Amino acid sequence: MKSLLNDKDSYGWVSIVMHWFMALFIFAMFGLGIWMRTLGYYDSWYHAAPELHKSMGMLLLMLLLFRWLWRLSNVRPTLMGEAWEKVVALSVHRLHYILLFALMVTGYLIPTAEGVGIEVFGFFTVPSFFVFDKETTDLIGVMHRYLAWLAIALACLHAAAALKHHIIDKDHTLRRMLGLAQK
Repeated sequence: MKSLLNDKDSYGWVSIVMHWFMALFIFAMFGLGIWMRTLGYYDSWYHAAPELHKSMGMLLLMLLLFRWLWRLSNVRPTLMGEAWEKVVALSVHRLHYILLFALMVTGYLIPTAEGVGIEVFGFFTVPSFFVFDKETTDLIGVMHRYLAWLAIALACLHAAAALKHHIIDKDHTLRRMLGLAQK
């Protein structure tokens, strides 16, 4: 039976579930962000979609922080491939964390710029710690948009590399993130 924890050869169930859940969550948030920018003032989702996006974003930020702490407290399975591939893989993994954290911080700063917290599905409010003028808030919004596109581009590159390992190299890099690798 597969462990909850990582070992040197494979990822544990906690890492696997967090990886795939966050991947789906991030792509869903990206799609929601693009869709809600197309809504007109009289669309029924004009106000609801941003509220959903903000609530989901705060939950995603908490999950990202938990995942980062989990990563720090667990063994990282041995990377596969040539030396340069290992350097690239490690760099991409680290860049994922940096980009996602920056994306979520900018996502937090946009709606809290006027000193109002973010209501998370009516359960609790994440308070506002900063107040910004309109120009700064607009700049943060532009940063958020570009960071989202960069995060999606990096995720696609990450997926392509996993497929390359699976199809061309025929190693078990992808299989172990699916929980299917043989020890």
